[in-house]
Amino acid sequence: MDKSNPPTSFGVFKPVGHVVIALDSAALSQSVSDRLLAAGFADNDLVHYTPDEMKNQVDTELHTASALASIGQDLNLIKAHRALAESGCSFIVVHAPAAEQVEQVRSIANTMNAKSAQRYGVLIVEELIDPKSGQRQVFESPDRGLDVKPTGESAA
Repeated sequence: MDKSNPPTSFGVFKPVGHVVIALDSAALSQSVSDRLLAAGFADNDLVHYTPDEMKNQVDTELHTASALASIGQDLNLIKAHRALAESGCSFIVVHAPAAEQVEQVRSIANTMNAKSAQRYGVLIVEELIDPKSGQRQVFESPDRGLDVKPTGESAA
């Protein structure tokens, strides 16, 4: 994936075949990168975003997004990315087209307490972070607001 020309759908970020991981800090992001590399991912499978880079990307996309982006979750997802970036989260976008790669990313993201880890498919985006005790994943709808709170809790 080329960060200077990210994959989009209806004008908003949609990296199909990738997992977008949000992490509390740049240091944690580096630790997760190290684990992904040790698990067999290549350097060019990982794209890093600082909080400012993610905010700038989202701000640009909010101005250029098609009205169709608001029909599904695409627009809502980038707004959630911006909220996470505003809280100081760094991001790693991992190329993981195969199921076994997704499982490796899921395991590492959960072990490292990622705020979110979203697998982008053609038609759906799947949250890979296990719900915290006492919480459950909820049906996604743009009417519910942001999908992820900056605290890492799911929106309910």
